Amino acid sequence: MLLSRSRWRRWRRSRPFWGGLFAVLAGSWICVLPLAPLKIMLQQGVAGIPSVLMGLVMIVLGLTAWFAPPQRALAGVLTTLIATAALVLSNLGGFLIGTLLGILGGGLMFAWQPYAASAPPAGPPAGQPASAPPVTVPPSAPPTDPPTPHSDPQGAQP
Repeated sequence: MLLSRSRWRRWRRSRPFWGGLFAVLAGSWICVLPLAPLKIMLQQGVAGIPSVLMGLVMIVLGLTAWFAPPQRALAGVLTTLIATAALVLSNLGGFLIGTLLGILGGGLMFAWQPYAASAPPAGPPAGQPASAPPVTVPPSAPPTDPPTPHSDPQGAQP
């Protein structure tokens, strides 16, 4: 039991879990609203098709953030754009709930960063005894580039 809980925690923290979850919830909410009973669906006509498609795409983008974390930035931007488009195309974005969840999920996916590796301990380097003085390396001279005559960092001429 404890082993599976630690594995779940490690898996969840190694990807934008909450952003993907909010995107899946937003897609589900937007997708389910047009799937009303047939009597209501016939009155709605083909207007429900974009809602279902946008909801499915948002679900896929949320799952992409979970199972392909390097693609999180693209998935986050697309989720935010689709959630904003759903505001106009799909019952006010699932009565605003789907749009708000989609924007939140897209932002969380885009902003998520993996944990950085922890810093090594501040002890002596391997192979050097603890009593030996530290080895110092003289600083190298900075590279000298000719100054540009104008303030444009791109180097374009005025």
